[in-house]
Amino acid sequence: MIKKIEGKGETVSYDGDLAYPVPEDYRMESQEVTYGEVRPVEYWSKTTDSQRRAVVILPPGYSQDRTYPVVYLCHGLGQDETQWLEEGKAGTVLGNMIADGDAVEMILVLANCRAWKQEGVDPEETFSLAHYAAFNNFLKDFTDDLQPFIEENFSAATGRENTAVAGFSMGGRVALHLGITLQDTFGGIGAFCPAPGIFPYTNMNVTEDGLFTERIFDLKERYRDRTMIMIVAGKSDPIVKDYPESYHDALERNGVEHIWYKRSGGHDMDVSGQGLWHFLKELSRFTFCSK
Repeated sequence: MIKKIEGKGETVSYDGDLAYPVPEDYRMESQEVTYGEVRPVEYWSKTTDSQRRAVVILPPGYSQDRTYPVVYLCHGLGQDETQWLEEGKAGTVLGNMIADGDAVEMILVLANCRAWKQEGVDPEETFSLAHYAAFNNFLKDFTDDLQPFIEENFSAATGRENTAVAGFSMGGRVALHLGITLQDTFGGIGAFCPAPGIFPYTNMNVTEDGLFTERIFDLKERYRDRTMIMIVAGKSDPIVKDYPESYHDALERNGVEHIWYKRSGGHDMDVSGQGLWHFLKELSRFTFCSK
């Protein structure tokens, strides 16, 4: 069961190149567009007992006199909170979308979703259980530390209808982990080229039990028609291979309506950036309340 595009058949709706085109200049800066402030921040994390970083992208004309929905963006395995800013051009994407009327004004929070004390330090073994565990630990850092900091220091609208999470690669896995676990918190979940680990697997000489079983990778009944889930994969992704499709298949078997498609490309921020464009557009149309 996937969300169908009006006037499109099922085969077309799986093909992102046909069903989910994006403007060619969607992440190119324009002198005719006003972009919001990019504000690096630090917050104290009780979870890691350390100071942690994030980047907050504000909408143009940001004002404390109103509130804005919030999207938390999660980075890939060997990256940090700057990936969506520098590679993904998230601030440019959002500014262009707001100017074109494709997105409502919102706040983007680029999180460092590798929650361990040694901030900014890569492990000797990138593909390791210890490294992956730090990404799993972000769930606690988010609920206890990052989200309270954002809601205390920025004009953030609260409630699941105003809150979403999305990510690329390992960040896509993090987004699915948070979104399915914290269904009271998130009304939107986006996973772009999501990494293995949602279910049991062995890959890159690492074996994990999985964050969920297929049976519990599901939405509570009261949220089934109130949650926008999007999973996007590259047609030639050599890194995560068919793992994103396995997540789609599980949601389909569980009868959870969602958006699923593949588009040309591999394991990169081009596939994910175009996914982000559609994710923000869908949130603006169906989830976030225009103020």
